Amino acid sequence: MKCVLTNSILTFTLGVFALFGVLFALQTIFLTRDLRRLSTQAAAANSALVQMQSPAQALFNDVTVYNKNNPSPELTKLLQPPAKPAAK
Repeated sequence: MKCVLTNSILTFTLGVFALFGVLFALQTIFLTRDLRRLSTQAAAANSALVQMQSPAQALFNDVTVYNKNNPSPELTKLLQPPAKPAAK
């Protein structure tokens, strides 16, 4: 009798662990799929951001060249980087 009860408890425990193993495997599959989807979305957003910055950099370069050919105090002031505040 004691052997049958132990066998039943161990079989039940094995079934519970097998069920948890399947659930964790499915969760890993779904989370990996979401991670890959988010990674491709982040790469696309990063690519769009790089393409957006490229025209701004080209405009800055054109304005700098124009300012060298036709000096203007206003443009020179705008093209200079902002001064950093003094550290205390």
